[in-house]
Amino acid sequence: MPVRTLAVDWGDRRIGLAVSDELGLLASPAGVITRRAGKRPPIAEVLRHADTLGVEAIVFGLPIDGDGNETARSLEVREVAARLAARTTRPVRLVDERFTTAAALRTVREQGGSTRGRKGDVDALAAAILLDQVLNAERGGVTLGESVTPLPAEANN
Repeated sequence: MPVRTLAVDWGDRRIGLAVSDELGLLASPAGVITRRAGKRPPIAEVLRHADTLGVEAIVFGLPIDGDGNETARSLEVREVAARLAARTTRPVRLVDERFTTAAALRTVREQGGSTRGRKGDVDALAAAILLDQVLNAERGGVTLGESVTPLPAEANN
């Protein structure tokens, strides 16, 4: 049974968001959260968006390198996803996000647009591309990615 899902494209400066429809057919950009340098990851803000959008599951893009290896960013995303999972009852998954930003940039350019001043739009579109991949796989009976194990409460500070 399809569930409304939030996709998160975690970045240094911006976090792109996308949401599926109730039928699990369409993925749409759902905005961006701006990160502030030196501040804690905005996990509470991601959860507020999840509540507002009425999602039942959360998917984080896992930024591994072109060869499928972990990166410093993927380790950060794993930790943030585990902290978020400890603060919600929703299932949280990590899904390979390789090439989603490149696909988002290509999409904007193919539509005759410029990416100048639209980095937030690109991040949200990258999250929508990731979510579309997840939804397509689920329609084919495949669950992409890996489940996130919540961090213990004492490690979640």
